[in-house]
Amino acid sequence: MTGTRTAAAPRWLDDEQQSSWRALAAVTVQLRWALECQLQQDAGLSFIEYHALARLSENPGHTMRMSELAEVTNASLSRLSHLIKRLELRNLVRREPDPDDGRYTNAILTPAGLRLLTASAPAHVAKVRELVIDALSPAELRQLRTASERILQRIETGDR
Repeated sequence: MTGTRTAAAPRWLDDEQQSSWRALAAVTVQLRWALECQLQQDAGLSFIEYHALARLSENPGHTMRMSELAEVTNASLSRLSHLIKRLELRNLVRREPDPDDGRYTNAILTPAGLRLLTASAPAHVAKVRELVIDALSPAELRQLRTASERILQRIETGDR
């Protein structure tokens, strides 16, 4: 058989690896859902909407190019465009051509968006603290950050 490769045997997970993987998978799903519910109840925002508003609030002029915002929120430009449209309808964000390069569009956090973000942040941080921060010792929190950064680096390397 010329030009074909034999597939390597699967490297199955042992019991400890399987337990660790299932716990991580459950955390990623259930933590996101718990935060989603808290934000929806307290602020009428989805997790991704809150994340987009928060990222805009951290930038000078509360402004970011749509392409950059898509990258930091891990959303496609199409998905982000729909999200920003929903936020525009609520007067939380507006879009304008980038004054430095009209080929780009900027998303800009409005004063109403900043007020909603500022009002909703304390409850959101309290939920994050309740579910994650206060559940771990400082050493465990550092380990979580280190492990999370390592996993993210592998994901980002694989995306390229």
